[in-house]
Amino acid sequence: MTDVARFAVHMARWSATHPWRAIVGWILFVAIGITAGSLAGTQGTVDSDFWTGESGRTQEIIATGGFPNPPVENVLITARTGTLDKATADAAAQDVTRRMDALTEVAEVGPPIPSPDGRALLVMVTMRADPQSAVEHITPLLDATAATQSAYRSLRVEQTGGVTIDSGIFDQVAQDLVLAELLTAPVTLVILLIAFGVLVAASVPLILAISSIVAAIGLSALASHVFPDVGMVNNIILLMGMAVGVDYSLFYVKREREERAKSGGKLDHAASVELAAATSGHAILVSAFAVIVSMMSLYLGGIAVFSSLATGSVIVVAVAMVGSLTVLPALLAKLGRRLDSPRIPFLGRFGGEGGEPRMWRAMLRPALRHPALTFLVATAAMLALALPALNLKLTAAGLDTMPRQIAAMQTYDRLTAAFPSEGAAHVVAVRAEAARADQVGAALRGIVQDLQGSPLFVPVAEANVRGSADGRVHTIDLATPYTADTAKAAESLKRLKEVAAARMGTIPGADHAVGGDVAKHIDEVDIQTQRMPWVVGFVLLLTLLIMVAAFRSLVVAVTAILLNMLSAAAAFGVLVAVFQYEWAEQLLGFRSNGAIISWVPLFLFVVLFGLSMDYHVFLVSRIKEAAERAGVSTRQAVADGIVSSAGVVTSAAVIMVSVFVCFVFPSMVELKQLGLSLAVAVLLDAVVIRILVLPSLMVMLGRFNWWPSRLGRAVAPEPAPEERPVTLLK
Repeated sequence: MTDVARFAVHMARWSATHPWRAIVGWILFVAIGITAGSLAGTQGTVDSDFWTGESGRTQEIIATGGFPNPPVENVLITARTGTLDKATADAAAQDVTRRMDALTEVAEVGPPIPSPDGRALLVMVTMRADPQSAVEHITPLLDATAATQSAYRSLRVEQTGGVTIDSGIFDQVAQDLVLAELLTAPVTLVILLIAFGVLVAASVPLILAISSIVAAIGLSALASHVFPDVGMVNNIILLMGMAVGVDYSLFYVKREREERAKSGGKLDHAASVELAAATSGHAILVSAFAVIVSMMSLYLGGIAVFSSLATGSVIVVAVAMVGSLTVLPALLAKLGRRLDSPRIPFLGRFGGEGGEPRMWRAMLRPALRHPALTFLVATAAMLALALPALNLKLTAAGLDTMPRQIAAMQTYDRLTAAFPSEGAAHVVAVRAEAARADQVGAALRGIVQDLQGSPLFVPVAEANVRGSADGRVHTIDLATPYTADTAKAAESLKRLKEVAAARMGTIPGADHAVGGDVAKHIDEVDIQTQRMPWVVGFVLLLTLLIMVAAFRSLVVAVTAILLNMLSAAAAFGVLVAVFQYEWAEQLLGFRSNGAIISWVPLFLFVVLFGLSMDYHVFLVSRIKEAAERAGVSTRQAVADGIVSSAGVVTSAAVIMVSVFVCFVFPSMVELKQLGLSLAVAVLLDAVVIRILVLPSLMVMLGRFNWWPSRLGRAVAPEPAPEERPVTLLK
């Protein structure tokens, strides 16, 4: 027995013999976690947390200038049909101006600005609130706009801006995730009822997973004061917590019931719990550490999104692991035979421990009888699915990727169509000695003059140079008519950098940087592309070490990595095929911009690599158990290990898939991309990899699977299929 297995058995023995201490201790842990989190509150990210590359340096220069940066909202007035009636539009503008002026949340209302084509009128409203808390004060402004809309029904009077869009996104996400949250628990319970056939045994994994999620949410609130929350941590905790929390408990409970069934009822519950701990408990520990190590690699990504999501994921996986090894054995020992009641009519026969499903024997037959052919065909199919990933294109999350069912986004589209200067913008920031203020201002105006007439930039009547109070920092904005994620926008940034470098090079000691929407988009993609090799390398190396330590086999470790990479590649291919092209837009309810949100592939790789270890560790552990029996060949061990565990692996996979599919329903495209990719990857991993590729590969490798361990030298010689048929396939 390995040290890991001994630890799991020790924990189970203590919990089973002190059940009430373990149960009460767990309840107190959950209560303390959620209470501490509530008292501490959640620390959200601020703008500076997202500063990267030259665009981040631009923001840092601007911040040293102490420029006032109040939130600005836009009230857009357009005709519902036909041309805009100027008199009516002017009256509506005066009405909304009067209403806004009366609000304490408003600092200033600008004069109405007609669009270049005369089809729209714009009223700009400056708020008093700090940008970080402005969402809390936006409602009176929206009410004022709505009141003007009610008074002028022939017009379209609507509001948009950074604050309104943020408010709309928060509301939309909350509304969308209600469905996902409502579906997750009932669907999981139904699957567990089918898996066990009894109510109590099916409820235990779900209760433990939910309690782990609650505790993790509280602990993540504490952790957010070190790694600020980007606003999606609780969603990731729900997703990961239901996936791994239920799976760990499912593996454990299934094995405990199996050990009791094999003994014919002779084992007491404490003894059966210890046997389950030595096998499934060992697998849970190895799997959980693999997931945690994978998620921790995201800290190397160097961006706030990764640090935040990694923290939430690590916490919930660790909590689920602790719960499975402590309070779960206590519950199993305390419930005793009550775990197997009450049986659900028509479902009991599916959840029983006796018998072996014919379906799995049939599915496993090709891998055992024709391993080389099965391996080649299945691997080729997975590689074919992975082919679209070669065309992977990344884009940063931004206004262009937001769901258009949000009213503020529809208004934003109309605003940028009528006023191109309100779209994507570049910013040039310069820091120099105050004595050179005039020289810097002249150089910035020279940049605008150099770019006048270029189709890459929106024409301006006069350069608007801003200077700080101490004369040391100056900025200028230049708009491009193209969205931030387009090649033309990138070309305009390149051209601006060339002109800025030439102009600023003549000013001694001047420190300048070019940022803005386009630069931020490019820098976010670049930094994730640069950090990806480090993250992937960290995951591969640590996973290799964990697997070698767990199985004492270098071959098992290497094959685990290769198979996980194969399933991840197939998931990437599906991700690109679905979301970079337009054919699935109507089916899944999103608008494709021909790219994948930049943080999704790396996060997806890390999550998949961790979650794939659930099945791999569990299956290989069962195969190794069978291989350790005297006189058992690798072929027979593979058959025994996979068929005996196929039911629980299938149940775990279906639960994961159902949880991940629930995240396809939200409007946010990054959640759709993540949810669908994870669901497809888990399905492929559980069926194609674990039923076809893994067994066929292990049969071909024979005793070398366990090299260089003692088992690799002692395992029985491998007979040909015709000499000794596999008994489970009779």
